[in-house]
Amino acid sequence: MSQLNTVDATFLNAETTTTHAHIAGLAVVDAATRPGGRLTVADVCDLIRERAHLAALPLRRRLVQVPLGLDHPYWEDDPDFAPERHIFEIGLPSPGTPDQLADAVGRLHERPLDRDRPLWELVLIHGLQDGLTGVYVKAHHAAIDGVMAAETLAALLDLSPEPRELPADDAEPARAPGTFGMLGTGLLKAALHPVRSAMSVARTAPYLDEIPVLAQIPGVGRMARMVQGALGRDGAPRPPRLSVPPTPFNASIGRHRTVAYGELELAEIKEIRRALGGSVNDVVMALCATALRQWLDKRGGLPDRPLVVGVPVSLRRGAGRGTGNGREGDPGNQVTIMTTPLATHLADPAERYEAVRRDMDMGKRRFVASTGTWVQEVSGLLPAPFALPLTRLAMQALPAVRPLNLIISNVPGPQFPLYLCGSRVLGYYPLSVVTDLSGGVNITVFSYDGKLDIGVVACRDLIPDPSEFIDHLTDALDELKALARA
Repeated sequence: MSQLNTVDATFLNAETTTTHAHIAGLAVVDAATRPGGRLTVADVCDLIRERAHLAALPLRRRLVQVPLGLDHPYWEDDPDFAPERHIFEIGLPSPGTPDQLADAVGRLHERPLDRDRPLWELVLIHGLQDGLTGVYVKAHHAAIDGVMAAETLAALLDLSPEPRELPADDAEPARAPGTFGMLGTGLLKAALHPVRSAMSVARTAPYLDEIPVLAQIPGVGRMARMVQGALGRDGAPRPPRLSVPPTPFNASIGRHRTVAYGELELAEIKEIRRALGGSVNDVVMALCATALRQWLDKRGGLPDRPLVVGVPVSLRRGAGRGTGNGREGDPGNQVTIMTTPLATHLADPAERYEAVRRDMDMGKRRFVASTGTWVQEVSGLLPAPFALPLTRLAMQALPAVRPLNLIISNVPGPQFPLYLCGSRVLGYYPLSVVTDLSGGVNITVFSYDGKLDIGVVACRDLIPDPSEFIDHLTDALDELKALARA
C-alpha cells in the first residue's frame, strides 16, 4: 500500500482545462535491425509485461480516491491492467520530417491522461525519415519525478540489443485500504493537521525568502534572517530580492502545446566548462540565457533586468534515491525548486557567463545551507479536503504577480547507448509542464550518450514555433566556444 504525498497530490489538484501536469519524453530509435525493420505495439506490450515490476513509475497502479476527499488518494494495482490499453501507434505522412514529428508530439502532449487507469501512455510514431521510429511516453507528475523517470528508463532499456536476464516478480498485488480504513486514517490526519501545519511553518520560517511570491513581499527577507539568526543558521548567503519582469511568454496559457527538440555535443559543453570554469549545468544555464536573450530581443521584448528562473532540484540523496521498483515505501515526488536570476539583460557574453556562474553558485550554496524542502512543507499546509479548491484558486490568482518567468531543468543521464526491444535509442528529448505560474515555455535538458538532448514545450498561443529556441541554443554554443578559445 502506498499513498500520494502532499507534492504528488498538488500535481493532481493543479490540473485545469489548460494545465496538464504530466511529464514526457520523446525517444528516437533505429529499429532497422529488428525483424521487419519495425518496432511494434506487441513488442512494447511484451516488454512492459516483463518489466513493470522493475520500474520506478507505478506502471500497473491506478489511483483510488478517498471518500469525501478526506485524504490524499492511494495507489493500488489495477486488476484490469493491460499494456495494450496504454500503448498506441500513429504514422506520419511522407516525408516524415523532424518538424512533422514535433507537431505530432505537441498534439499528443496537450492531451490529459485518463485518471481511471494507471497514469501513463506510450505512442509509437512511424514514418520518420531514414526509417527511424519515434517513441513518445508520458506519465503524470503525481506518479513520478525526474530521477524516477531516469530510473524507469534504466529498467525498461538494455545495454545491448540482446535483452538482459530479469529478476522474478514475486510481489503481492498492492491494494488500497478499505473505505472505513481510509476514512479512519483521513479523520486522524485531519485532527492532527493543525499540529503538522504549525511544524511545517516553523521549519519553513527560516527560508521564506526562497519561496516565489513570498520572497517579493517587503520585510519577508528580514524576517527570515531574524529566524535564521535565532536558530544559529545565519551562515547561508542571502538570496537577491528578485523582481520578475514581463515577457511575451508570461501570460495566460491556452490548452494547446508546441514542441521542439534538438541536441548539442556534450564534449563541447565540457570544453567550455574547462576553459571558463564552473560546471556543466552552469554552461547549460548560460546557453539558455543567451538563447532567451536572442529570442526576446528579436521581438522587442528583452527586459532590462534578469529573468527569474525556477530550477528543479532532486531531494533524493544517497539511499534516499528511489527504490527503482515502484513498490510500497516509495516516497513519491522528492523535488524542490531553486529560484535564480538569469542574466539575459547583459549584452557581453563574458559578463553574462560570469553572472550566470555567480548566481548559480549562490543559489547552490543557499540550497545546501537550507533544508530544501519548502515545496513539501508549503504543499502540506492545506488540509486534504480543501486542497483542490484552494490550489485551483491559487492557480488563478498567483499569475498576476508572476512567480517565475520559466523553468529550466537539467537531468543527468547515461553516457552510453541504450536499446529498446533491441532498437538503439539515438536520442531522448525530455518534455515537461507549462503553467500560468511557471510561464508558457519550459526547457529541459537530458544528457545521453555524449550529447545534451533538449526538449522545449510551449503554449501554442504564446510561442507558435519553439524551434527558434533550438536554433538560438546552437548559436549560443558557438558564442561560448569562441569565448573559451579567445
